[in-house]
Amino acid sequence: MQLHKKQNKYTLFSLNFQGIRRLGSLIGEAVAGKNYDYTQGRLSKAIILLSIPMVLEMLMESLFAIVDIYFVSKLGAEAVSTVGLTESLTTLVYAIGIGLSVAATAMVSRRAGEKRYFAASITSFQVLIATILVALPIALSGIIFSGDLLYLMGAGRNIATNMSLYTALTIGSAPIIMILFTANAIFRSSGNPATAMKVLFVANGLNIILDPILIFGLGPIPALGIKGAAIATITGRSIAVIWQLYVLLNGKNLIHITKRAIRVHWKTIAKIYKLTLGVTGQHLIGTASWIGLMRIMAEFGSVVLAGYTIAIRIVIFFFLPAVGFSNAAATMVGQNLGAKNPDRAEKSAWIAAWLNMAFLGAAGIVLILFSHEIISWFINDATVIETGAQGLQMVSYGMLFYGLGMVMLNAINSAGDTSRPTWFSVIAFWIIELPLAYYLAFQTSLAANGVYISIVIAESILALLGLWWFWKGKWKTIEL
Repeated sequence: MQLHKKQNKYTLFSLNFQGIRRLGSLIGEAVAGKNYDYTQGRLSKAIILLSIPMVLEMLMESLFAIVDIYFVSKLGAEAVSTVGLTESLTTLVYAIGIGLSVAATAMVSRRAGEKRYFAASITSFQVLIATILVALPIALSGIIFSGDLLYLMGAGRNIATNMSLYTALTIGSAPIIMILFTANAIFRSSGNPATAMKVLFVANGLNIILDPILIFGLGPIPALGIKGAAIATITGRSIAVIWQLYVLLNGKNLIHITKRAIRVHWKTIAKIYKLTLGVTGQHLIGTASWIGLMRIMAEFGSVVLAGYTIAIRIVIFFFLPAVGFSNAAATMVGQNLGAKNPDRAEKSAWIAAWLNMAFLGAAGIVLILFSHEIISWFINDATVIETGAQGLQMVSYGMLFYGLGMVMLNAINSAGDTSRPTWFSVIAFWIIELPLAYYLAFQTSLAANGVYISIVIAESILALLGLWWFWKGKWKTIEL
């Protein structure tokens, strides 16, 4: 009997060890960026190979967001408010960048699924041209009107006058931001998420190193304050974009831009803009709502606004890795629709959704239980900590819905069906979130907490609408 028990223990240990080895091997394969056909083989393996580098990529992005606000918070509540207000404005830039990246994912992943790699390369070049044409006028507007934009957002005179250079530099770097989005989308949709991961590791790693040096000064380098945060970000992102372009042009990947692929196809660019318009519309709808929420919060003063900014940054810290799962779903949906296998595309999205809900659900529990301690890591102001912690707790109750909606909507968009999620966004953000936030904030005793409640309700409704439309399955029939 004892020998039998020992044999069972040994067998169990051996199985566990083998499982750990297989998982380690899979992680190594995913990070190394080996070519893999995502239209065949085990779905679980395909999702893991795509998700791991995408989650790590977004984790690094979220780490930078936290580190950045940590250093900026040392400059005081007005500096944090400036970052928060500027981020509300740059979400317009991000909305268009995300729209272009989803268009790139939808079109490039279809061509990759069809095994038409040269066509995918031509499409990739059109994506870059479309990106530059949109980004340049936005950058110019941000540089010229930065102070006015801050003032319109409800900023005080000191912020609008003395801290507007941060806003000018941030919005002025729109071409860099958007190319970073779209080039990484090309890498992911071609089945090469490891390169996108490495690019963002470089960008955000440099950001994290340069942030304290340029903000507070070091040796001969003067303390630049909040301007230093913007310069650090631009430097890191610029080097990353140079690397992206080098990889796209050097010819070592399945999809690379050769001399033959460098041609302007206005019909393709028009199709990219059509897809972009739908996704950008969704994000602009959300952005307009986001700006409205920031404007409501600004009415309660810099302290409440600072608490809100820190709380939302912390939530974004967990949201960005979760985007990795939804990006994996988008690539799998696009490639498998291109390979004429819609059932595999649907199953991929479901697996990614469950993984995302498990991740964000666990994150929500941590944020609810330790909200005060987490907020206190970033600022030593009892009032800011209290208001920020209350908001963080309330927003975290919706984490399961956020995880579900993120994947469902991204899967639908990547199939080329961008109009329906746009209407869902109108319902969730303009018809529900903004009016509800205004009513709860100014017509009830909830005050600023009413804004947080409106976020949870609106995002949950958006997730349920996305789930309903995904279940109907009409997205499977769209041709690109």
